Amino acid sequence: MRLLVADKMNLSALEELRILGIEVIYRPELTRDTLAAALDGISILVVRSTEVTGAALSTAKHLNLIVRAGAGVNTIDVAAASARGIYVANCPGKNAIAVAELAMGLILALDRKVVDATTDLRAGRWEKSKYSSGGGLFGRRLGIAGLGAVGRELLDRARAFGLTPHAWSRSLTPTRAAKMDVGFSKTLEELAAKSDILSIHLPLTAHTRGVVSRRVLEALPDGAILVNTSRFEVLDYVALAELVPRKNLRVGLDVLPGEPDEGKGTIDPSLFEQGLVYGTPHIGASTEQAQLAIALETARIVRSFLTEEDVPNVVNIAAASPARFAVVIRMMDKVGVLANCLAVLKRHNINVEEVSNTVFEGALATCTKLRVSGRPSDACVKEIQAFDEVLHVDVIGLPNLA
Repeated sequence: MRLLVADKMNLSALEELRILGIEVIYRPELTRDTLAAALDGISILVVRSTEVTGAALSTAKHLNLIVRAGAGVNTIDVAAASARGIYVANCPGKNAIAVAELAMGLILALDRKVVDATTDLRAGRWEKSKYSSGGGLFGRRLGIAGLGAVGRELLDRARAFGLTPHAWSRSLTPTRAAKMDVGFSKTLEELAAKSDILSIHLPLTAHTRGVVSRRVLEALPDGAILVNTSRFEVLDYVALAELVPRKNLRVGLDVLPGEPDEGKGTIDPSLFEQGLVYGTPHIGASTEQAQLAIALETARIVRSFLTEEDVPNVVNIAAASPARFAVVIRMMDKVGVLANCLAVLKRHNINVEEVSNTVFEGALATCTKLRVSGRPSDACVKEIQAFDEVLHVDVIGLPNLA
């Protein structure tokens, strides 16, 4: 079995997989356009930022599992993978501490204008009076947009600095907010209005795209700090560029529109040329600690897939089975009995969605549960019961959980 790593990552955690008979192939130079040609004979694919397109998957005849070595799966065509029966899994939360640390670092740097002070010192300018007016963080209001793994890690660090936390997320309720000892906001605009500092930690979904809109940015108090270390698509950067000078915002960004695909490249610097805007080149999850944690989680997913027939963190399994009935067959544990039963269901156009089988002590009999799409007719059931090796057949209606 061959595993392809198509991004830069810590390989130490994957070395142990070789004892399971896996050949690890390391090709970090692969891109969206060159990946397809490298997938021939590959059973497991590991990626970080390399895009996995439907076109690439159409050529991957042996591929069984894709692991995104990071949070989210927005770089993978999950629908195309699902259509080909390929598992897709990710490593949620393993880089949360790293991202929270960067967010906290940006907040501190913006408050004390660390980058500007360093720039002046490097130019030989001593501007103590200019940089002696930092507001300080203690007692100020921090708004956290999104209380997933990263948001919760930032919450812990914010409390250590004496910040007063408030939060908004789609799943946050007043009761849960009270248990977490964090201020509750009904809307993102409400959160922005009560935030001296607003830090964005939202996943990219259909609901969050552009959710930090012009109206949200306008609700921020003048002179507020805004940090985005999540996804650039959740924030209206056009409105941000307009409002930075008007509202005297201080901004820290780790994600930008038009980021280069490679590790080096150029960007439009115009946003960083106005007001107090700091940035980093999408390095939030890129600490050695985070990358090792992600590599270990990737190895755990692959090991479980191979040895336990289970895929941790899988994202493309149907939440509700389309099966509406269960056909429970007690039968002799002999070659061909189950195949005969399945052939009958096929003739009656009954699709089997899920199968489970229990072997009784002594391996003389089994109980097979077939979850099927429709109710078998009486004639279908009688055909199955007619086999000498079939002991009993039951048809049970299943609750519709869709």
